Amino acid sequence: MNSRRAWLVWGVGVFAYLIAVTQRTSFGVAGLVATDRFDASASALSAFTVIQLVVYAGLQIPVGVLVDRFGPRVMIATGAALMAVGQLQLAAATSVPAGVVGRVFVGAGDAMTFIAVIRLIPFWFPPRKVPVLTQMTGQLGQFGQLISIAPFAFVLHNAGWSPAFVGLAGLGVLACILAASLLRNAPAGTMTPLVATGLKDTWTDLATAWRQPGTRLGMWSHFATQFAGNVFVLTWGYPFLVSGQGLSPATASVLLSLFVVVGLVCGPFLGSWVGRHPLRRSTLVLAVAGITIAAWAVVLLQPGPSPLWLLVVLVLVLALGGPASMIGFDFARTFNPSHKIGTATGIVNVGGFFAALVTMYMIGLILDLLNGAGFSSDGLYSLDAFRVAFSFQFLVLGIGVVAVVLLRRKVRASMAELGERVPPWREVVADSRRRRLQYRQEQREERQSRKR
Repeated sequence: MNSRRAWLVWGVGVFAYLIAVTQRTSFGVAGLVATDRFDASASALSAFTVIQLVVYAGLQIPVGVLVDRFGPRVMIATGAALMAVGQLQLAAATSVPAGVVGRVFVGAGDAMTFIAVIRLIPFWFPPRKVPVLTQMTGQLGQFGQLISIAPFAFVLHNAGWSPAFVGLAGLGVLACILAASLLRNAPAGTMTPLVATGLKDTWTDLATAWRQPGTRLGMWSHFATQFAGNVFVLTWGYPFLVSGQGLSPATASVLLSLFVVVGLVCGPFLGSWVGRHPLRRSTLVLAVAGITIAAWAVVLLQPGPSPLWLLVVLVLVLALGGPASMIGFDFARTFNPSHKIGTATGIVNVGGFFAALVTMYMIGLILDLLNGAGFSSDGLYSLDAFRVAFSFQFLVLGIGVVAVVLLRRKVRASMAELGERVPPWREVVADSRRRRLQYRQEQREERQSRKR
């Protein structure tokens, strides 16, 4: 464990996930071009991403089971191949139904990647490194957004639709080849508990993972923290910034690229914090959800376009949800045995993406309804229409916060039955202060003894 081969395997897995994120987010910067190419309405445009995420979320649990059964190598290589097929289909598509078929393949391949990469880490690295590497996997993969924002967008606007998506298909083929040739499920000689069970046993394992309150706490933590950033990056952020707030496309692209910067800066910090304070993970989840609510409230209550600094703050807060959502996978890891981690991770990963697809579709639907009712004279993507449509997020965030609070109580009650008590904050702060004072006293005594 923790050998050069381990880092190579992890690096290939991260590269495959980076390419998957590129495929996933590419449509976010192609939205306005797609509107013209397919003559699509707002709800039809959102359908591209919504259906992709329906496939992604719907496959999370089956893929988790398959990862436990066949191992990460097969799933990562297969996922990359499916995404390549989907992008080739989208490159040739000239109608909404044909384009949606391509996004279905992309969603299916994307669904196989992250869970499988996360499954690799506990078998190749010691437990103390797992939280940080889980965070790093999620955040390094977000470099795929930069490929979408810069090189892909450049090719799209200069070479055209088909060459841009054919290029993405080529990246999928490369990831497939690397995964098939270099990945291994575990170090040589390791007994990997891959499970080849029947359908009845599979359903039993799935039910067992679901009944574990820690798994459901992870799912709702992912739900509450991840969806708002995904909605912004994958579909509605770019139109909101350009058409609603009046920013230039270049400025909007720079703001979207901040998602990657925040992830790289905050991801290792949050992973390290979680490793040191495992009993405070849900508190961090609630804090991130709370500041997300506050940031959106301030932006949407502005009487006109928001100042650039406020939009930067909004993007930074939304980007923080990505690293925070990784805490959900840490719940899955710590509350489930190793041979069920894939299944439990699949359950967790459903949360944020289900919330995202519902929110994306509802925002598109609300925008169309407002436009049809003549709500704004500025057209489909007016700032006033975006204010109303984006307010739907408060409902989803509220549901997530309530669910996390309720599940946290249940988890802590089950921990108390096993003799593990979670002390209140006042005791933690008092104990920390006592230890600092004790340390300072010991340092003073040591200096005095040296003087003697």
